[in-house]
Amino acid sequence: PEIQEEIYRRDDRLLTFLKDVYVESRDPPVRVKDGGGEHLPCKQEEKRLTKLGHLGDLDVKKVPKGKISIVEALTLLNNHKLHPQIWTAEKIAVEYSLELKEVNSLLEFFIPFAVQEFPKETKKAI
Repeated sequence: PEIQEEIYRRDDRLLTFLKDVYVESRDPPVRVKDGGGEHLPCKQEEKRLTKLGHLGDLDVKKVPKGKISIVEALTLLNNHKLHPQIWTAEKIAVEYSLELKEVNSLLEFFIPFAVQEFPKETKKAI
């Protein structure tokens, strides 16, 4: 009961402090975006159908031009490894709509691994 009285009791000193407080609030100025192209339709990215072999069910069907899918990357790396005279960097760039510089980097730095089985007589030595 005493606490309730304290809560509801009017304190003139605090009221005068409250009357002295003045708060002014303003919104920040609105910034206009440059370009004004928000209402223009955005440029659609050009896509191409993927060149899939026997792994076609595992991969996407369309990719943007200038990019390749995982299955395509593995396929072209394997083709280049098996037949480097036929699958040159220039042919791969044309076939998959890639830049020659990127194809050269891909062929230089990404090498598909090969599984090797050792003959049975050497297994004991390992």
